Amino acid sequence: MSELRNSEAPVSTITYNRNEVDTPTENIYEAISVVAKRANQINAEIKKELIEKLEEFATYTDSLEEIFENKEQIEVSKFYEKLPKPHAMAIEEWLNDKIYYRNTEKE
Repeated sequence: MSELRNSEAPVSTITYNRNEVDTPTENIYEAISVVAKRANQINAEIKKELIEKLEEFATYTDSLEEIFENKEQIEVSKFYEKLPKPHAMAIEEWLNDKIYYRNTEKE
């Protein structure tokens, strides 16, 4: 996960050159499929890590009236909110040749 934290992916939406995206596969739909699968993997990793970190601060109470604001928990949540979106991380990995893929139909 540490490599995801250091991602240089943009936080805001940007436009990519279609030719750069589909160059490795020579098929834009195949390229998008690979990136989408990687984005789902990244999202699952982030979600798992976030849940683990928030579990550390969990307080179990019997009533809804007893709600505690935990500053550490709020900071953890803010950190994850500021990360680039999984699809942005995935497309950045794709454009930098960090994603291994293969088409089993062509083999």
